[in-house]
Amino acid sequence: MGLPISLFALMMTSVIGSLLFIIFSFSFLVIISVFLFNGGLYVVLTKLTKHPALLHFKKVFPITISNKRESQLQYEKD
Repeated sequence: MGLPISLFALMMTSVIGSLLFIIFSFSFLVIISVFLFNGGLYVVLTKLTKHPALLHFKKVFPITISNKRESQLQYEKD
């Protein structure tokens, strides 16, 4: 059981950004904190995956989209 695509992309972006941060920093404390941040982010994202009700978004689009009017006029009949 893994992460959905969007959360996986967020995790990979964080990992790549962290690697860049590690390359340009020379502090051991920064390196440890980046690893802890990535670990914490992974734990939070897996919790959100297992319990999606924690972060519930309202659907933006309706199930069906129609341009018909709710009218009783019948233009097709002669």
